[in-house]
Amino acid sequence: MATSSRKNNESNDYSVEEKIIALYELQKIDSKIDEINKIKGELPLEVQDLEDEIAGLETRIANITSEIDGLTASTKQRKEEIEQAKTLIAKYEHQQDNVRNNREFDSLSKEIEYQKLEIELCEKKIKEYSADSKVKKKMIEDAQAIVADRKIDLAAKKAELESIDQETAKEIESLAVQSETAAVKIDSRLLAAYKRIRENVHNGLAVVTVKRDACGGCYNRIPPQRQLDIRMNKKIIVCEYCGRILVSNLLDENNAEE
Repeated sequence: MATSSRKNNESNDYSVEEKIIALYELQKIDSKIDEINKIKGELPLEVQDLEDEIAGLETRIANITSEIDGLTASTKQRKEEIEQAKTLIAKYEHQQDNVRNNREFDSLSKEIEYQKLEIELCEKKIKEYSADSKVKKKMIEDAQAIVADRKIDLAAKKAELESIDQETAKEIESLAVQSETAAVKIDSRLLAAYKRIRENVHNGLAVVTVKRDACGGCYNRIPPQRQLDIRMNKKIIVCEYCGRILVSNLLDENNAEE
């Protein structure tokens, strides 16, 4: 709060004309930064998209691996059930040798038949698990191949982006200092309005000059009296059509003379 209050007090020391000039200077600085960012193009978004895709694929690989582990555990369980069934079959067959009547023999025969069916069912399940596991392993191989390709693309795009950042770092740093210097002359409410307009227009131009009697942003005609008010630099004037802040083209001429 103290920093913000101090900045507002400093900005109040400047006239409206000085604030308008500072706004226009800030716009030119931000436009230069925009141009530098254009050099990067879609690289930052492409890098983010590749990172997201790789993360998604790695999560998928981890999930499929977990499913394969589950199939392996189920296979082990079914094999144990087969061994238990074989043990029971051997037990029942041994008991059949000592039965006292046909009813006991038939009862044991049914138990043996049931355990054999259990073995068949377990063997069927094991085959299904094996087939499913092979499919999932192929899915992992395919996903890993895609991840490998994407990582190569990501490394290349990151290197390109880093190269651009290194080439433009000093200029960006210099422009940032200039931006801070210009912003000091502008009160916080006007600066917030400037940033809001920049966000809402496609080309980032919140402050434009009047050229050929028209707004430099939307090209709608500006009435003569309003143009005169703009040249006077006595108050902040915005375009009634696009909402951009209007300044006199004389500012460009003055800068050229300097």
